[in-house]
Parts: sequence; structure tokens; C-alpha cells
Amino acid sequence: MEHKSRRPVDWEAFVLRYETKLYRTALAILGDAQEAEDAVQDTFLRYLEKAPVFSCPAQEAAWMTRVTVNRCISLLRSPWRRRMEPLPPELPAREAEARELEELYRLPPQDRAAIHLYYYEGYSTGQIAQLLRMNESTVRSRLRRGREQLKSILQEVPGLVDGL
Repeated sequence: MEHKSRRPVDWEAFVLRYETKLYRTALAILGDAQEAEDAVQDTFLRYLEKAPVFSCPAQEAAWMTRVTVNRCISLLRSPWRRRMEPLPPELPAREAEARELEELYRLPPQDRAAIHLYYYEGYSTGQIAQLLRMNESTVRSRLRRGREQLKSILQEVPGLVDGL
């Protein structure tokens, strides 16, 4: 009896097609590189477990994004994450550029997710509403709130707004 693999014919090409997009999405939601990597890895494992069949590439991309977003939300809700304490600002010594990037992660995860999916992944508010399982008006509110918060945050970073 021959066992049929659920893995796509070219698994490496499949992973390469989605890994960057999914990682950026997970990082935007979680704000932590290691957790983002874990979420993406979990997404690929879920794909292998479920072996979904799609009628078009857009449907496959939406499924992969949805699974990643769900995993990120689960990680954000985990009791373990709520008990985490951030490192003191002086440990480890960070470069000024890294500190400026961290300012962007001051947005709440839900707002970061909407901002990322809209501006970096190019999804419409309707598509984001489906991915995040919320009303389209809620997505628009999160985008508006996120833009306002980003503007405020960027005004706090010395020298950044001067150059814009």
C-alpha cells in the first residue's frame, strides 16, 4: 500500500512563497521575533496536518494568513505570555535604531494587525474583516486609531518627524 504525501510537490517553493509574508504579519501582531517564527512554523505544520485544497492561489494565501493570525491571537491570550516581564531598557544594550523600531510596537496588537494587513500586505478592509473575524467598521476604526497612535508615537521620536 502506497502512502500519499500531503506535502506540496515542491515544499521548498511553497514555504518560500509564504514565509516572509506570514513572518511579517506575525511580527506585526506579536512584536517578538521568536514568537513570530513559532507562529509561522505552526502555520506550516497546520497546512501539512489539514492538507486543504483550494480553488485558487488567493484562497490559499488567505487561509495561510488566517491560520497565522489565529495562532498569534492564541499566543497573545496565553497565560504564559501575560506573565512575561520585559527586560530592563539597559539590558541588553540596544542600538538607537532598534529602539526606534520598538516604538512602532507600542500599538495594541489588534491595531498593529490591521495596520500591517492593510499597508504592508495590501488587503482591503473587507478582506481584513474576514481574516480577523470582525466587522468592517471595526477594521476601519482600528486603522484610524492605529494611524493616530502612530502619528503621536512618531512625533515623540526626536528627529524623525523633522525629516518627513
